[in-house]
Amino acid sequence: MTDERPEKPLPELRASDADRERVVERLRDAVAEGRIDMEEFEERLEAAYKSKTYAELEPITSDLPAPGGSPMPLAAAAPVPAPAAGGSLASRIGGGGVPVSASAAVAVMSSFQRKGAWTVPPRLDAVAFWGSGDLDLREANFAEREVVINCIAIMGGIQITVPPGVEVDVRGFGFMGAFDQRDTPGAAEPGAPRVVVTGLAFWGGVEVKVKPPKSPKRPKRLDGGPNLRKEL
Repeated sequence: MTDERPEKPLPELRASDADRERVVERLRDAVAEGRIDMEEFEERLEAAYKSKTYAELEPITSDLPAPGGSPMPLAAAAPVPAPAAGGSLASRIGGGGVPVSASAAVAVMSSFQRKGAWTVPPRLDAVAFWGSGDLDLREANFAEREVVINCIAIMGGIQITVPPGVEVDVRGFGFMGAFDQRDTPGAAEPGAPRVVVTGLAFWGGVEVKVKPPKSPKRPKRLDGGPNLRKEL
């Protein structure tokens, strides 16, 4: 005699650890893209790990686009201009019409990187938990003259690189960790951006470095010059 009992609807089925991890991965992407803030991320993260069924997991990401997708067509963003060679730091304030980057960068057992021509938001929350982060401001624009980078490094590390002439104020607290500023930017340029670095390093570290912007690469010579091997 066959069992004619109806199968349980999918939402009532028990969720596995892999199902919960897939939801957590989507939440990490969402906070890195600026779709949710850190407070929402923490709330949804806790809900995800407490979920026992698909019905409890589904609402956590119901308002987020599918991985690799977008909920609606977005207007094309303005091209990101690279700072002009030799341009003043003051000219980079205001973003130059470039969309402000996401206000959070999160690495949980992973890494994040911001470099090249990007716009630093008024406040950037950088979190590295068993991970690493690299924030390179040498070619960046700044949404406002003063920007705050709040770093949370827990058993991880975050490196911030600024160009000479930027005003830097490090206020972070290290508990069995360190906020390290070995280099000095020198005298600040008139009207240059001010970068305030705050936060907590617990069994981790936050390091601020000062380096000049990279020089543009020279094209290889094709006229038989020293870049070509001499014929025997």
